[in-house]
Amino acid sequence: MTVYDLLGARPVINCRGVYSELGGAIIGPKVWAAMTEANGTAASMSELLEATGRRLAAVLGAEAGRVTPGAAAAIALGTAACMTRGDGAAAERLPDTGGLPDEIVLQRAHLPDYKYARVIRIPGAKLRLVDSRDELEQALGEQVAAVFVPAHLDDQPGVLPLLELAPAAREHGVPVLVDAAFLNYPPESMRRFTAEGADLVCFSAKYFYGPNTGGFVVGRADLVDAVSDVDFTKFETGRWAKFGRPFKLDLHTVVGTTLAVEEWFELDHDARWGSYDDLVVRLEEAVADLPGIRTERRFFSMVETLEDEPVNCLVVHTERAADAEHALWEGNPRIAVHRRDETLIVAVDTLLPDQSAYVCEKLRAALTP
Repeated sequence: MTVYDLLGARPVINCRGVYSELGGAIIGPKVWAAMTEANGTAASMSELLEATGRRLAAVLGAEAGRVTPGAAAAIALGTAACMTRGDGAAAERLPDTGGLPDEIVLQRAHLPDYKYARVIRIPGAKLRLVDSRDELEQALGEQVAAVFVPAHLDDQPGVLPLLELAPAAREHGVPVLVDAAFLNYPPESMRRFTAEGADLVCFSAKYFYGPNTGGFVVGRADLVDAVSDVDFTKFETGRWAKFGRPFKLDLHTVVGTTLAVEEWFELDHDARWGSYDDLVVRLEEAVADLPGIRTERRFFSMVETLEDEPVNCLVVHTERAADAEHALWEGNPRIAVHRRDETLIVAVDTLLPDQSAYVCEKLRAALTP
């Protein structure tokens, strides 16, 4: 019996990918060991966050960094920091933004496909939507706290990219806040956002095999300091009852997030992709002789598109897709896959090698007429 069975929930073998709904990714053994060690000893959260922030900044080539409880929290805290700029009294008043610059400029073309715009409103900010470069220039007045960029949508038609947007914002003294939650491969690409003019960049730890509840911001030192001035630290002992108290962190999350970033930059990614390809081949061989199915080895992207490479999933076309998905989910442990009409997508980047035999067996059983 697993701990999940004991608590009344079935364990799940994750063949969907990195999703918060399924607990993120499996944390690597070295990072998990460090998190376990951190769990056994207290530390000053302020000191730890400052120390790990320096390490994050060094890895990312930024002035400063700070761990946050996920990328969405980083967006909320970053927005609050841009509005308050280290003013403790203002940080305490939030979401009351009276007397503060509280508009966040966002290109309207981003909005239909971006669910996290609502996070910007948590500290009391208001969205100001613009449709063109001219409207952006006109919007950059005293009431604007930041310009916001969902970086994964930066190449959409009609969108002014970060590289062109940042100089206009800088000319008006307005910081640029970037959501780059899952844009972490190749690892060196994580450094490009500050290089292109971003002032604060938000990342999620689960996409580089860190804690599901981990994330961080990097960027300008004064704005990262402003994040620390609105987050949960010193709520009980400091002068101000700060806005960010609900965004509390555990010691082991801070440790795990930081070390996972460092490990991501040191990882042999060719070997990682090779291991995915091997797992997909095993899955394909398990079902290839079954009647009424067609398989493809594909890449399931972070934005849920299917591309040719690098390989990280098996795509199975079958009229039995709905029944197979149901059968996989109803087992114990459950197996979570994607289904699109008459297609199953079995992702392996969150599948452990020792789980593959079970998945092969159950996938074949579910697809057998």
